[in-house]
Amino acid sequence: MPKRSKQPGPGASGRRGVFGFEHRTHALLPVPDFLRRVLASLLLGAVVIGGSLAIGMWGYHGLEGLGFMDSFINAAMILAGMGPLWSPQTDAGKLFAGMYALYSGLAVLAVAAVILAPLVHRLLHRFHADDGDETAQ
Repeated sequence: MPKRSKQPGPGASGRRGVFGFEHRTHALLPVPDFLRRVLASLLLGAVVIGGSLAIGMWGYHGLEGLGFMDSFINAAMILAGMGPLWSPQTDAGKLFAGMYALYSGLAVLAVAAVILAPLVHRLLHRFHADDGDETAQ
């Protein structure tokens, strides 16, 4: 089995894969860089959740005439998968609530994937990292 490279990225350019993760044949990312990657994914997840919450609040406030606190609690409950506290009264509100619930289910899964991706990648990369003790066979 040939020895694996400990270069920071594939090729002479040092480029990483499509999502910025190093290839399995390259060295494990140093801890400070890994922590920056985790922080970036947490921030991206927080931005998506915050934006999703704002969209939900806008929909409940604009289409159903709820106050901001009632809009917040309804959007937060749907986004968390708990279900709404307020039953929409208008057809537009019902359509919005249904679409927002479908979107929320996918958004929560996507955010979980974004947040967990660096951790899962590091775990899998660690299993494939070359420890330098292998000899060519």
